[in-house]
Amino acid sequence: MQFDVVSVRLSAHASESRCKDAVITLDTNMAGNRAAFNPAELLLAALSACMIKGIERVVPILKFELRGVQVIVDGVRQDVPPKMESIRYEIVVDTDEPDRRIDLLHDNVKKYGTVFNTVAPGTDLSGVMRRA
Repeated sequence: MQFDVVSVRLSAHASESRCKDAVITLDTNMAGNRAAFNPAELLLAALSACMIKGIERVVPILKFELRGVQVIVDGVRQDVPPKMESIRYEIVVDTDEPDRRIDLLHDNVKKYGTVFNTVAPGTDLSGVMRRA
């Protein structure tokens, strides 16, 4: 599967990325832009979206009863050399499923997530899945 994203610098203060019919405003301004995601925040958002999409994909397969999900992601940036030093996440699922089934769902998120498995080898990535 191939993905095509086009990013454009619109001015010294604004950039955007486009994919399919979607547009994301990017914080590429050296002074910052509180109304947009900066590149590190985009990475964390991509990771959380990957987790949610993975959950959506396996819930019907596992016949897992799920009312809702929330993903909280925190990253620590290292300055020299610049990289994400560590990423911690918490996946909160609204379910009555037993703990062993929640563990199975978490295992699937870690095993089959494209972004998760791209980030994990180069970053201290860890987290938990828990009941709401």
